[in-house]
Amino acid sequence: MNINTPSKTILVAPLNWGLGHATRCIPIIKALQDNNHIPIIASDGIALDLLKKEFPYLKFLELPSYEIEYAKNAKNFKWKLLKNCPRMIEAILEEKRLVKKWISKYEIDGIISDNRLGIYNKNVPSVFITHQLNVLTGNTTWLSSLLHQNIIKKYTECWVPDNNGNPNLAGELSHLKRPEFNIRYIGPLSRMHLKKVDTKYDLMILLSGPEPQRSLLEEKLKKEIQLYKGKVLFVKGIIEKEQKKEHLENVTFYNFMNSRQLEQALNESEIILCRSGYTSIMDLAKLNKKTFFIPTPGQYEQEYLAQKLKKEGLVPFSEQDLFTIKNLEELVHYKGLSEIKSDINWTALFEVFLLNKH
Repeated sequence: MNINTPSKTILVAPLNWGLGHATRCIPIIKALQDNNHIPIIASDGIALDLLKKEFPYLKFLELPSYEIEYAKNAKNFKWKLLKNCPRMIEAILEEKRLVKKWISKYEIDGIISDNRLGIYNKNVPSVFITHQLNVLTGNTTWLSSLLHQNIIKKYTECWVPDNNGNPNLAGELSHLKRPEFNIRYIGPLSRMHLKKVDTKYDLMILLSGPEPQRSLLEEKLKKEIQLYKGKVLFVKGIIEKEQKKEHLENVTFYNFMNSRQLEQALNESEIILCRSGYTSIMDLAKLNKKTFFIPTPGQYEQEYLAQKLKKEGLVPFSEQDLFTIKNLEELVHYKGLSEIKSDINWTALFEVFLLNKH
């Protein structure tokens, strides 16, 4: 613990869109504690449930849900998000009202928002975390990127969990030619640590993300692994009150795992099959893992990341509808992910919260 740092109360608010935003906030929350600060966590849904399991002794606040759902048909992905916009805007306005109230009630000195668009206040230093300075939406990328960048401008700083130069993980998502706001590239964020352990599983399947696509992939993979001869660990990514474990022939199923269990299981697994979400990529790079990706249908960001890493000869991928278990044989032709070294100076980063209220 850095006892020389004045203690500040920091609101940490990850977006509830799958589990990635919540899990990549775990090292940030731990670093705040290590630097003598007091985190208060705010979110909703499974993101909030996950963090309550990780930090049961911290204070938690509930935010309105953006009610993000994926379309069953990938072609309807953009339309589904547009249809959801009124509810999202309503939630963002409510976030602003709540933040104003909480700053006074809990004497909050700073804010860290991971992609929650209404979690900032002009009276306290506010940080926005994103790897998507450019938001890919097909032929409307220019507009979605412009809108997102205009929101980021309202914050004191933007922290990007990637490297500024090469190598980097997010490519054009996380890099702008002429940024008009304060960007700090903090390097990849991961709660994972590489361990030397014996291999226990030939294949680990790790699911996450909003419905209904998570369930659709779960059902597909349950059928496909019946043809797989090796030992399989299947983590469904469903956050429930109690952890459930089930054995069916060569497959061990869990509804969810906490960070410690997940770290151990990933280290013990030969290959990983999962979505190409950015947090998963950061975690698997930290662990130097051989991986196969199935991007969420219609999600441009995951499709771009999967294509980027395949082009670099690191990770193969398949569209969800076309995947068969035989696709895993492609892995012999790819290098796998490897860690991009970055030493995050948390004390220096947190100095933004020592600024006078403006």
